[in-house]
Amino acid sequence: MTDEEIAWLDLGTVARLIRERVLSSEQVTQAQLRRIERLDPTLHAYACVTSELALTQARAADQRQAQGQALGPLHGVPIAVKDLCWTAGIPTAAGMQIYKDFVPDQDATVVQRLREAGAVLLGKLQMTESAFSGHHPLTVVPVNPWEASAWTGVSSSGSGVATAAGLCFGSLGTDTGGSIRFPSAACGVTGLKPTWGRVSRYGVFELAASLDHIGPMCRTAEDCGLMLGVLAGADPKDPTALQAPVPDYSAGNKDHLSDLRIGWDAAYALNDVEPEVAAAVKQTLAVLEKLGAQIVPITMPDVGELIENWVPHCAIEAAVAHTSTFPSQRAEYGPMLAGLLDMGNKQSATDYQRILLHRAAHTGQLNAVLMQVDLILMPAMPFAAPSTERIANMRKEPGHRRRLSRYTAPTDLSGHPTLTFPAGETAAGLPLAAQLVSGHLNEGLLIRAGSAFQAATNWHLRRPPI
Repeated sequence: MTDEEIAWLDLGTVARLIRERVLSSEQVTQAQLRRIERLDPTLHAYACVTSELALTQARAADQRQAQGQALGPLHGVPIAVKDLCWTAGIPTAAGMQIYKDFVPDQDATVVQRLREAGAVLLGKLQMTESAFSGHHPLTVVPVNPWEASAWTGVSSSGSGVATAAGLCFGSLGTDTGGSIRFPSAACGVTGLKPTWGRVSRYGVFELAASLDHIGPMCRTAEDCGLMLGVLAGADPKDPTALQAPVPDYSAGNKDHLSDLRIGWDAAYALNDVEPEVAAAVKQTLAVLEKLGAQIVPITMPDVGELIENWVPHCAIEAAVAHTSTFPSQRAEYGPMLAGLLDMGNKQSATDYQRILLHRAAHTGQLNAVLMQVDLILMPAMPFAAPSTERIANMRKEPGHRRRLSRYTAPTDLSGHPTLTFPAGETAAGLPLAAQLVSGHLNEGLLIRAGSAFQAATNWHLRRPPI
């Protein structure tokens, strides 16, 4: 196979071909490294490429494979992780200048589990400063492979770009207000935000502890399930990691969805949404119905106040996470993150308690809706492939956060899992996305429905013009 042919294989297929010894891990890893060397000087997806380590791991994987000692479902498969996951002996900066020389002496639990499953680490992926909304002024910002002027989505910008451009077969992202879903939608990949606590946060830089979710970004829903099966589970190093057993995420009938009820609130999903996004989501609904799903009208709880609360809520928790370095080292912080931390330090205990009470009420309301249905369909974002200039201008407008985050922040606050996947294209050929939401710990339903949709469509097979 050529490097190009290898690059566009999905993660599950690469794992199978290595397992069957049609391809070697070293062959696949070298192809990926050559592609990174050729494309990443323009795309800037990687904060750090670990070429020597990757080749060492790949050769060891091939040796174990030859001895019949494959480590796990990702054996020999090259992946990459967002640069806020600790990696032993490898710089982990979290998009921050203050940590540009920080080298952990141990792996984050998610990195350890990827290694134990046999994955090969290509490197660390670029991101916004501390996983908030903006890149540090000294960071070279990743470029969307579909169109240089198009927004990459944040904060897992490098994860979205690398996965979309064929610079890894799967990546790790994090999501506090939409940071897996925005890049997945903008870059045309599939992103899974698990239930809060389904994946350990140990060794992952915090933005807001009770909002941070860690999950896979891949080309297909099945690939996301393959990665989640490796990542999920209890962790003695993280007491907030859920104790629930990890199911087989590949199980379930993907040929039809006749036993599933999909909730649809047309007003919530379509009002104040750009026409191309609305059309893509309505077409997604039609495909799911054709696959046998029962479409059930629902009424979503109001999210206006909830989204307004997200910023001060995130600010309070981020201020706690940065206590040791802010404001004492303010000069090393970018203006957007510094502003968030200033806001957090100004909030009162009563402010926070009001936010927590409203959050709990909304979570209960959404749980009640999910008692009526198995999944809820909605957009991932209301905009059709916005440009970076448009996003920058939008941030100056009153109420911009409420509009941008209406489909993402609520489920970070409630902790419900979501799947974002390609569902169309704009007139200019840029990706459009849809999003499914499920009840807590029902990631298997998301993967099953997403896989059925992807078997019936080819939006996830489109490739950027690079």
